[in-house]
Amino acid sequence: MERRRPIDDSANDYRSAAAGDAARLLHGARRIVLKVGSSLVIAPSGERVRRDWLAGLCADIAVLRTRGKQLVLVSSGAVALGRLRLGFGRTARLDHKQAAAAAGQALLMQAWDEALAPHGIPAAQLLLTFGDTERRRRWLNARATVEVLLDRGALPVINENDSVATDELRYGDNDRLSARVAQMIRGDLLVLLSDVDGLYTADPARDPTATHIPFVAEVTVEIDRFAGAAAEGGVGSGGMATKVAAARIASGAGCTTIITSGRESHPLRRLAEGAPATVVAARGTPARAYKQWIAGTLVPAGVLVIDAGAAAALAAHKSLLPAGIVRVEGEFERGSCLSVRNGSGREIARGIGRYSAEETRVIAGCASQGIEARLGYRGPDELIHRDDLVMVA
Repeated sequence: MERRRPIDDSANDYRSAAAGDAARLLHGARRIVLKVGSSLVIAPSGERVRRDWLAGLCADIAVLRTRGKQLVLVSSGAVALGRLRLGFGRTARLDHKQAAAAAGQALLMQAWDEALAPHGIPAAQLLLTFGDTERRRRWLNARATVEVLLDRGALPVINENDSVATDELRYGDNDRLSARVAQMIRGDLLVLLSDVDGLYTADPARDPTATHIPFVAEVTVEIDRFAGAAAEGGVGSGGMATKVAAARIASGAGCTTIITSGRESHPLRRLAEGAPATVVAARGTPARAYKQWIAGTLVPAGVLVIDAGAAAALAAHKSLLPAGIVRVEGEFERGSCLSVRNGSGREIARGIGRYSAEETRVIAGCASQGIEARLGYRGPDELIHRDDLVMVA
């Protein structure tokens, strides 16, 4: 697996980044989440999809895929398209927005599907609600779906499920949703295509003295202030403030963020050729952030006592299989954090379980090939996959 060279987090001056950092990061990334806003997908009049622009972006995506990169797309635009189809103007009524989203989502997916078709890339729709990335079981289900789609060569096209989301329980903008998606799939690069070519010290459309910021080592109060001073128009609901908020989420998940302009044709190719952008550095790597989340944030809901052979396998960085389970303690659902202990009762690992407590008891001590016979259906071979497990010192 190709690993990108991390940005030097020791740089304290956000103006000190070397030119070409964004292009280098795009070249080195393995798993990329790309967010596209309504103002890029929909023409300024709000009456049609920018099909030529979509075709250029999809050509860029196809090129990156030929270089071994996995891409996930987070796309806005359903509400704007649905308003046109249903004859709504811009409205604050939640039921009107939900109806517009329902009518417009099919049009949005049709546009992406047509733009990807010349490259032989199947588009796969995935609508998420707030709970899908905030509740562990649904988070695991969504992550598993994305993994299968990527393995099969599809491009997951993700949007918030605005038809059922409420104002009290929703992301509110696809910038933050894209950061949560990057966290969920352990992406190493989040690219936010914007109306402007990155973060400035002020709104460049209003202040001629505004200075472009190429690199942000850490999202500070000052950076938040710069983002709040920026403004973006168009048919979308986001702005620079939400992009910086998304970058903060991604950074904590070990994912670097690039904010750049998507206005011109072939925005990813332009980025690779050195187009201006703002890079927000990641804190660590996605894998390390994920392991820290398991070890330090989640409270175990149950206990798995394992035999010596299983303990040795875990020490060798292998997954926990049902065959090594001696005893199951507690009641828990699939996706719960579990404490793994040896025969003497000492905790040696924690991880995210793939089965409920009831299922785990049924398959405890069973070889993986015997899981289907015991449960009556085929499930994962592992109780805890090594990617979802962290050893405890």
